[in-house]
Amino acid sequence: MAFPKRVRLVEVGPRDGLQNEPNPIDTATKLELIDRLGAAGIGYIEAASFVSPKWVPQMADHREVMTGLTRRQGVTYAALTPNLKGLEAALECGVEEVAVFGAASEAFSQKNINCSVAESLERFAPVLERAREANVRVRGYVSCVLGCPYEGEIAPAKVAEVSKALFDMGCYEVSLGDTIGVGTPLAAKRMIEAVSRDIPMEKLAAHFHDTYGQALANLYAVLEEGISVVDSSVAGLGGCPYAKGASGNVASEDVVYLLNGLGIETGIDLNKLAETGTWITQTIGRPNRSKVGVALAAK
Repeated sequence: MAFPKRVRLVEVGPRDGLQNEPNPIDTATKLELIDRLGAAGIGYIEAASFVSPKWVPQMADHREVMTGLTRRQGVTYAALTPNLKGLEAALECGVEEVAVFGAASEAFSQKNINCSVAESLERFAPVLERAREANVRVRGYVSCVLGCPYEGEIAPAKVAEVSKALFDMGCYEVSLGDTIGVGTPLAAKRMIEAVSRDIPMEKLAAHFHDTYGQALANLYAVLEEGISVVDSSVAGLGGCPYAKGASGNVASEDVVYLLNGLGIETGIDLNKLAETGTWITQTIGRPNRSKVGVALAAK
């Protein structure tokens, strides 16, 4: 299949990338990161997570972040809302779009959100219903689509089943996450083929972590299949507290460099994006995991 002409990048760095940092990150830094990403041309930014501060202390300032944003025209500022309480709080802050997250693995679902896959889907039903009432779109996430730290390999049919449930429930788009980054290109293709039998390809997104260094290869593989939405994190920030050894998401800078090389439009200024990656990693004292970012900084 031919590559898409344009790819929409979903920047998950401010939420997914920062939520597991061990040291507190002040609200002003998060707001500046979000603003810099918007200035670089990122059109969709996951800005906050409305979860319990007890479980995710780094996201305790979600209200301050969502209400303190300098909103740029044409940029969507989304938030993760795993339950009705989180959604109501997000709506009070003027959120434009929200996301819910499930898993293709029963064991991971229990570790991550303390319930079975079926129970998690039941919990999302009132969230989707309330979001519809508020005219807020909902994006769905499926974790562990190419492997689980507890169950090992995950059958593509199981990924398709959970994805279809989220799509049928009302999620306008389903993001397929290789949470522990164990996937390889052939496995990624087979998984996408299975899911796209039930959901149109244009309603799917790829969310690949780079633990085993396969994220870009996997993205290339699913771009060939027709995927045109990619989740990424500036400087490769992130990880997963419930998956030992899992590294961050694929770096946004590396993805944009790849897409530029393929002649695929993104509307993103790579140099500005790389400068943002250098700035945030220096600010929070973390290594820059973007190969492209490090290379450009060395010029």
